[in-house]
Amino acid sequence: MKLTDKLAEAKKPIISFEILPPTKGKSIDSIYNTLDPLMEFDPAFINVTYHRAEQVFKKMPNGGFERVEIRKRPGTVGICAALMHKYKVEAIPHLICGGFSKEETENALIDLHFLGMKNVLALRGDAAANEKFFTPHPHGHRYADELVKQIVDLNSGRYLEDDIMDGVKTDFCIGVAGYPEKHMESPNVDTDIHYLKNKIDLGAHYITTQMFFNNEHYYNFVKRCRENGINVPILTGLKPVTNKRQLNMIPSVFNAEIPLELSKGIQNAKTDAAADQVGQEWLLHQCKDLLKNNVPVLHFYTLGKPNIIYNVLKELF
Repeated sequence: MKLTDKLAEAKKPIISFEILPPTKGKSIDSIYNTLDPLMEFDPAFINVTYHRAEQVFKKMPNGGFERVEIRKRPGTVGICAALMHKYKVEAIPHLICGGFSKEETENALIDLHFLGMKNVLALRGDAAANEKFFTPHPHGHRYADELVKQIVDLNSGRYLEDDIMDGVKTDFCIGVAGYPEKHMESPNVDTDIHYLKNKIDLGAHYITTQMFFNNEHYYNFVKRCRENGINVPILTGLKPVTNKRQLNMIPSVFNAEIPLELSKGIQNAKTDAAADQVGQEWLLHQCKDLLKNNVPVLHFYTLGKPNIIYNVLKELF
């Protein structure tokens, strides 16, 4: 079922989770171990992240080096299919521009359509590990709005090959990313909203936000969106902060502010368990406030600390 249809039918806020594929060579059991206890809360969908290939130098027997391409976390489409089979839940794969040609993207969408998936999250993706700035595939998309347009075209039966007449129409519900504190590469908030509105005008159906830790950023973001004619559902992105390293990493990587009270609590924690408790209490406080303000979805980034998310949901529901 499309996410927008689930929202329309929902009588209470929807719960959802996001996971990342295991590194190559690891078992899918790590995902099941994360999700098994969380399925108690009947999530409406589960997002599965996509990771681009990276260029690395491999030492050769002659002492020289060869540049090879590796994908450290393959399996997004397969994991989505496995989750749908095991849990009977909607799985939403991320689709990214980085490292993919338009034809590879079209073929991936055809696979997803054949598997019966109804939802995708269209993202530009990050720069490659060896790049300072994002560089598109020479035959790929530069920005997420171009990716959105390709999906919309396929929903209308328009394929890359002009000679495909009366092509089968896909029926994807398209999500895009939103940034309550603006994208780190955007020069200002107004420009960020302008490009977000363009993705919606092209045919995207909902927005999932980057993680935030101050709910006022989310409320202000929703207000700016509505004032600029963006009226699609806006899903919250939530994650616990549980260690001191995150206090520096999250602002620099995700451009997300860590509130003073939360950062002090983590800094003053004497043990890992104490830091977990600080992060759990903060996340619980966020969720209670969001529910009080009638948000449609609590979407949790489960990476690393699913037990904290479980405890928060147990307290809420």
